[in-house]
Amino acid sequence: MTRVYRILRKRYAKNSFDGEGSFLFGGRWSSPGTRIAYAAEHLSLAMLEYFVHINADDPPKDLVVAGADIPDSVSRMILKPHDLPTDWRQVPASPALAAIGDSFIAERKVAVLILPSALVPSESIWLINPLHPQFVNQFVNIRVRSPEPL
Repeated sequence: MTRVYRILRKRYAKNSFDGEGSFLFGGRWSSPGTRIAYAAEHLSLAMLEYFVHINADDPPKDLVVAGADIPDSVSRMILKPHDLPTDWRQVPASPALAAIGDSFIAERKVAVLILPSALVPSESIWLINPLHPQFVNQFVNIRVRSPEPL
């Protein structure tokens, strides 16, 4: 079992793994219109991934940490740096990276795609398909935990 983490504003915490943010705005690994939940294998990485995108002088006061427990039996695919385009850490991200996440969601072969973090390549981010049967039936498989103040 692996617990993964997300940092988000309290007002979005009720459905913390629904992929609404990526659906609206996209991200490094997804295009707008693709529902995908970004998470990190460590709380510290989740914090780093969140805080790199905000003004450090004025952080939100209502941040929460949301977790999900993912049993080892949940289907997953792991991509390593050598599996990715050579520019995978560039800013802004190449559209080829969003195509990887979009394809992962569209194919629905696995529930989780594990990728290296562009910030800390030795650690992983976990992309979760909230539409995959192993997520939808979360009482049997992926268990979303109640958010807690950060």
